[in-house]
Amino acid sequence: MGNIYLLLIIALILWYFVHMRKIAESARKFAIQHCQKEQLQFIAIARSSNRLKFSKRLGLYFETAFTFEFSGDGQSEYQGTVTLAGYRLINIDMPAYRIN
Repeated sequence: MGNIYLLLIIALILWYFVHMRKIAESARKFAIQHCQKEQLQFIAIARSSNRLKFSKRLGLYFETAFTFEFSGDGQSEYQGTVTLAGYRLINIDMPAYRIN
């Protein structure tokens, strides 16, 4: 019986890592699309926070924030934030930046 619980825990951990990887790929896609739309150079992205939340509309979901780096003139570097609810884009925040 103990082996079943161990296998369940291992499966849950594997599911979590795969799920977070898919969310990270979605965030990267949204950040790159936004940079292309604004004619910016996309540099990098990293996960900054992850919270388990509940809402009546979405149910139980992970709200994940990613920090991405971009450049408007090719020399300076700025950081923006992409926030997702599951795989859905909630918000993209960017500071004022210099363009060429």
